[in-house]
Amino acid sequence: MQNQQQSIQGILSIAALICLAVGWFNLFSPEINHLLSRKVFYILIGVSFFIQAPMLTNKNFMYAMYAAAAVCVVGALLPDSSMIAGLKTIGLLAGIILSMSNRNRNR
Repeated sequence: MQNQQQSIQGILSIAALICLAVGWFNLFSPEINHLLSRKVFYILIGVSFFIQAPMLTNKNFMYAMYAAAAVCVVGALLPDSSMIAGLKTIGLLAGIILSMSNRNRNR
């Protein structure tokens, strides 16, 4: 089950990176680039964090990862002109930090 979750999370992460790259290199119309790099990217990352949350060993980190996932998705769905639309970046950074803190240190 954990291998399947990791595979799904990996696929979502790669899809998110492709969305971000499309936005950076302006491969489509400005509207599509904006949608992919500013909306879909954060939604995919949020879903990836949501899938990763049950795999965290510390329950406090697990709940924090769920919160980071929710902040990414909600921030992506808010209009860009909103003052709190920047929450998606905070959610992204929190999820990355939580993900890194859960790494296995036994190598």
